[in-house]
Amino acid sequence: MGPHDVAFDITFCGICHSDLHQVKSEWGPSHYPQVPGHELVGVVSTVGAAVTKFKPGDKVGVGCFVASCRSCKQCSRGFENYCAKSEFTYNSPPDAEGRLTYGGYSSKTVVHEDFVLRMPDALAMDAAAPLLCAGITTYSPMKIHGIDKPGMRVGVLGLGGLGSMAVQFGAAFGCEVTVISTSPGKEAASRELGAKHFLVSSNEEAMKAAAGSLDAIVDTVSAQHDIGTYLGLLDVGGRVVIVGVPPQPFSLHAFSLIGGGKSVTGSLVGGIPQTQEMLDFCAEKGIVSKIELIAIDQVNEAFARLVKNDVNGRFVIDMSTLKA
Repeated sequence: MGPHDVAFDITFCGICHSDLHQVKSEWGPSHYPQVPGHELVGVVSTVGAAVTKFKPGDKVGVGCFVASCRSCKQCSRGFENYCAKSEFTYNSPPDAEGRLTYGGYSSKTVVHEDFVLRMPDALAMDAAAPLLCAGITTYSPMKIHGIDKPGMRVGVLGLGGLGSMAVQFGAAFGCEVTVISTSPGKEAASRELGAKHFLVSSNEEAMKAAAGSLDAIVDTVSAQHDIGTYLGLLDVGGRVVIVGVPPQPFSLHAFSLIGGGKSVTGSLVGGIPQTQEMLDFCAEKGIVSKIELIAIDQVNEAFARLVKNDVNGRFVIDMSTLKA
């Protein structure tokens, strides 16, 4: 424990699709041994002597990163997630002493207080854990790119963990949300989350009829897919925001953008201030993740189901099932 460190007992940890990518080294060489997990929540057990933000017994959470330089332009703007020296919660490169960061598939963790979030009492801890990645990953770009205005026609591509959050945020912002999916069976779930429309991407006639019907699309898909297919759904000046990370690069023809003044952009989670803002917004609006709670010994099964897209929402590990 350093003077500014917060130690807490982890109660729940979400499983992100990026955990699967990093376990398999699909985003470049990973570091092993590896303990995944960057959607961890729990209860503070001990605080360092200089800690002022938290005390034992507080409900807290940690998201995708646990350190940054805290002096660069990005850090000063509250965008620690874009700091060149940010340190991810797990699988960050070894430091000068060869130490790795280890994530939330564990019973305890120690993090500097500046990177610990306060979990509102109104949020159930298990269903709130995925907010720390899936939540902020979709909330941040929707706010930054103005996809939060009442009446906006917003498409959400994919209805996994990220997509289910984007739908709820869009509905809470007053947008008219359309879910675009390859799985017709997810229509009922999309409407329960607040979507007004459901579009099956393999239905050529439906896709043609929906041409130009959207102002923006939040692309949450982590599997390989053709982004160009969905540009036709955008109205003039429309934008695709990429938050899912397929393992392979994609290509677009310039005319698919130039012809309608369209754009494609990306976003990487969000900074600490905006993450806390998102948690408080979720508490106010009653927004949590749709989850499937699993035991720690079901992680491999959950990974296998992620590969098959066999999950409606987010897997969350109950850490009370972790045996010493």
